[in-house]
Amino acid sequence: MSEYINNATKRKEQIKNVLKQLHEGKSLEQVKADFADIIRGTDAAGIAEAEQMLIAEGVPVEEIQSLCDLHSAVFRETLDTQMLPEMLPGHPVYTFRAENQVAMQVLKGLGASLRMYMAKPDPGTLRNARAYLSRLMEYDCHYVRKENLLFPFLEKHGFSGPSKVMWGVHNDIRLQWKKLRELLSGAEPVDADAIYKVFMPLETAMTEMFYKEEKILFPAALERLTDSEWGQIRLQESEIGYFYVTPGNLWQAGKGDAAQGVRSDAGLQRPAEVVKATPQAGIPLDTGALTAEQINWMLKSLPLDVTYVDEEDTVRYFSQTKDRIFQRTEAIIGRKVQNCHPPQSLDRVQQIIDDFRAGKRDEAEFWIQMQGKFIHICYYALRDEQGKYRGVLEVTQDIGHLRSLQGEKRLLDGAPQG
Repeated sequence: MSEYINNATKRKEQIKNVLKQLHEGKSLEQVKADFADIIRGTDAAGIAEAEQMLIAEGVPVEEIQSLCDLHSAVFRETLDTQMLPEMLPGHPVYTFRAENQVAMQVLKGLGASLRMYMAKPDPGTLRNARAYLSRLMEYDCHYVRKENLLFPFLEKHGFSGPSKVMWGVHNDIRLQWKKLRELLSGAEPVDADAIYKVFMPLETAMTEMFYKEEKILFPAALERLTDSEWGQIRLQESEIGYFYVTPGNLWQAGKGDAAQGVRSDAGLQRPAEVVKATPQAGIPLDTGALTAEQINWMLKSLPLDVTYVDEEDTVRYFSQTKDRIFQRTEAIIGRKVQNCHPPQSLDRVQQIIDDFRAGKRDEAEFWIQMQGKFIHICYYALRDEQGKYRGVLEVTQDIGHLRSLQGEKRLLDGAPQG
């Protein structure tokens, strides 16, 4: 056994060294020639683990992200020979893969329309391109399910590399979608060179992400997650939604076998951290007492979203209101808050937490405009009676309606008075 562990560790170091050569500037061809034997024996898990080792050693996530296409390219010949096991409809991986097939067709339709328009500008072709892009942007729910469901479960197995790198790529793709939408919404005719500069990187990024999911992420996830964990993902994924597919029901958690490519365990149940308790006795508060059920009703009824992160930076609670502004799933309970944010915003989040912990400030306020809403976001430092830092409360609210109010409206009055 010890010899096997030593060989596995040596193997990871060798793969990591291959990736380091790329980061140091060696060409793809040179690396493939120098490390042919290592490359031939590398699987998907080895690449993902090597990336994670580089991050742990201090290589910036942004650097891994910028070179991740090269990482898969150097091992592509080997990865092309590796196939996922046959999955049953209803398994989250089956659904992810089905969405990718649909998204690939929509991406091809968008590309064909844009190339036709660049060759010969025509209003009808431009309308088709806009329609394809609008549909493609709905694919964002696929990325949101990865970020809020699959990544948290992988992190529980100590496997956080994909979430750090892929989330950054997701955000790059989202930004390219928005740039292309703005471009296509402008005055006609749209500049062909401008279209080319935006769409080509987008097409490459999405196509490469399809490949990385199929050849690296999904195999690594199937190797690590238990049948019950996949079942927990299945329970929660409908809260976020799907991209033009309807999950089947042939696969059932707790009844997995080798053909489904998942490890089996005791069966499906929600994680202990999110089991709902409703004690009959009231919980004593500073003023009065409430049952857990009453507290839950109150928080769910507030016209704002509340999330609590404890003093150890662990997400402990979020309010499940009727119309959440930002998606949350039960999978984030117990997750480090640093892993709940994309790399692009992590430094700002960390600075707020560090300032709260050091007592430099007690709140941080932001506001953004998103999907026709004016969103107010405020972070509050929580402190106990002795002033010791006890975590962060995030409060998010759509205040568009409040900003439009004028005059006054008294209790039970009719129209506002000017």
